[in-house]
Amino acid sequence: MAKEMAIQAVTDCDMAFCKFLSANDTGETGSHQAGILIPKNVVPMFFDEPGEKGSNKEVWFDINWPDNLKTHSRAVYYGQKTRNEYRITQFGRGFPYLKPAYTGSLLIIAKKENNYRGFVLSSEDEINSFLEAVGLSAVQTNRLISKSEIPLEAKEKSAILAFIDNLDVDFPDAVCMAANARHISESVLGLNVKKVISNPDKAILIWTDTEFKMFRTLENVRYMNRINQGFDNVDEFFQFAKSAQNRRFSRAGKSLEHHLKAIFDDEGLQCEEQVVTEGNKKPDFIFPSGAAYHDQIFPVEKLTFLAVKTTCKDRWRQILNECSRLKDEPKYLFTLQQGISMNQLKEMEEENVILVVPKEYISSYPKPFQDKIWTLEKFIEYVRGKEELIVNHTS
Repeated sequence: MAKEMAIQAVTDCDMAFCKFLSANDTGETGSHQAGILIPKNVVPMFFDEPGEKGSNKEVWFDINWPDNLKTHSRAVYYGQKTRNEYRITQFGRGFPYLKPAYTGSLLIIAKKENNYRGFVLSSEDEINSFLEAVGLSAVQTNRLISKSEIPLEAKEKSAILAFIDNLDVDFPDAVCMAANARHISESVLGLNVKKVISNPDKAILIWTDTEFKMFRTLENVRYMNRINQGFDNVDEFFQFAKSAQNRRFSRAGKSLEHHLKAIFDDEGLQCEEQVVTEGNKKPDFIFPSGAAYHDQIFPVEKLTFLAVKTTCKDRWRQILNECSRLKDEPKYLFTLQQGISMNQLKEMEEENVILVVPKEYISSYPKPFQDKIWTLEKFIEYVRGKEELIVNHTS
């Protein structure tokens, strides 16, 4: 967990540096030099101005370490006589990391505003994972970590962990998960409203992928302690596993609906979710509204029905009777399914079902049907055209 916390701290900070602790740092050489030697390029983390030769200079600050450990430490410049070096000292008698056993460990210090966080990673797996996450090789340490060099994956993971840290429930509802996935995509990946509108097919994939990562990370955080405790019997294990699996299935479908609604809102389209229709059916989206659907005077050809299913290989027939008023109109089905057999596509065509999928997924379908499958962008333009007809008809 220290590794994950260190990655999160570095990706979220203003400045950070890391270095391998030398034998001199840990006292293994028997040197009388105190504290950890730091390079001159790290000075801005601690001093407003560099030290001047001929005098010493110091600044005190607190460092928060894992396991609620805090040190009131000192950054000092030694410039008198022959010395010309910077060190961090004053870690206290009980500080565990400046011992010979930690020689070769990786020290990380991150600063955000005036708050400092410190970490020491000892295992090779932790060290290598951290360096990979922040975009450094082992020979690129002992300097400030450039925020521009940190891979987007690390920034995204850091944002996800920050989201989990701030939760006041074990598992937030689908609306919260979807909204925060979009927020992370915007803050980390720069996927703002303008970019969503220009490429909705890409946006829906990025959002669903980000939320999938969020949920799996949340599962690992929430379930790991329970798994490590073990189970008294097989039935208890299967009950736990079934509950976890049901939560996955429930989240996946709902989150896709919420992301699509966000795109439709950004596009300025009028729509309503889960409108109750004949037989107490609840289609996923009705354009422009449920009121228009139930208004028998409102022209049927100006209504649009969109069903949403994460996968639809075997479940697409469920949408056929969800909107009786539109029985003679095309039925649109958005899905993240990649590839469906020719026979099923023919059946869909016979039932007047038009698939809507992200643009890059169309190539996974049989070639004879690729031109008949709509992208999300095409569907949006189709609905927008209907809205213009409605406006022109009423004006």
